[in-house]
Amino acid sequence: MNRFQGKLESADFRLTKGAIEILQVNLGKLCNMTCVHCHVEAGPTKTRENMNRRTAEAVAAYMKNSGIKTLDLTGGAPEMNPNFRYLVTEARQLGIHVIDRCNLTVLFLPGQEDLGQFLADNDVEIIASLPCYLQENVDKQRGKGAFDESIEALQILNNLGYGKEDSNLTLNLVYNPIGPHLPPDQHGLEKDYKDQLKKDWGVAFNRLYTITNMPITRYAKYLKAVNQYEAYVELLINSFNPATLEGLMCRDTISVGWDGRLYDCDFNQMLDMPLRNGKPITIHDVYIWNLEGRRIDTGNHCFGCTAGSGSSCQGALKESQNDGLLGGL
Repeated sequence: MNRFQGKLESADFRLTKGAIEILQVNLGKLCNMTCVHCHVEAGPTKTRENMNRRTAEAVAAYMKNSGIKTLDLTGGAPEMNPNFRYLVTEARQLGIHVIDRCNLTVLFLPGQEDLGQFLADNDVEIIASLPCYLQENVDKQRGKGAFDESIEALQILNNLGYGKEDSNLTLNLVYNPIGPHLPPDQHGLEKDYKDQLKKDWGVAFNRLYTITNMPITRYAKYLKAVNQYEAYVELLINSFNPATLEGLMCRDTISVGWDGRLYDCDFNQMLDMPLRNGKPITIHDVYIWNLEGRRIDTGNHCFGCTAGSGSSCQGALKESQNDGLLGGL
């Protein structure tokens, strides 16, 4: 038994799937950036691990038959996959809400000049990574020049109507801690972001999501290189908050890998923990419609979602309880 499962039993909580409302699709590991905190280990060289058309069509078929409400597209940089726009169009024709997890700098790649307009035309919600409102911190985590391009991209999106009070185009930002800390209070940090970005750059957005860095894959290697892996893992374990369990994203989400295999969440996907029915279940299988009540596969990495205020793809799960544990930006 892993330590997280032991915590669940101590809390007398059985972690199972509820009704599936969100289909989160990882289109692959190809990305124009190589961020330190990336749990996907995405980058410019990951050209082979990307979803093909056959699998994308199986995703579209699932959307038509499953009754999901949201298609959540991630990567890598999901927009770099040639099937990205196909999936957005298919989902919108079905009336399904679409989320694009965008790194912002992708807007400046050749062939993506009309990306912002495409997203706006299809009412796509953008959740964009901006790990800080300070240039030094962003460039340290995401690479030199990332901050300037991110700000320019946000200004382009604002000009299209994203993030404006009188617009239905939603632009949310994501904060990740620079160091091995839990995120600060989401509500307070959102105010700081809004004030600073508006004052310095004239940038507006809707919501800020704080997301805990997961100590797996690339980020785990980084932590080990600076001799902070064990301390960070213990921080997550010691900060376990049972009040976050009801709201965990794995309860109403299916994660689809670039090769079509299914997972309880994107983190399980990166740790090669697929859903199984004797063999790995894929998006091509016909018996995946009803997973409600199925026990969710867990590991010690799950402490990353249940520490302090909790962490999900939509940010914190509870009001901040971390004040004595946190580092700064």
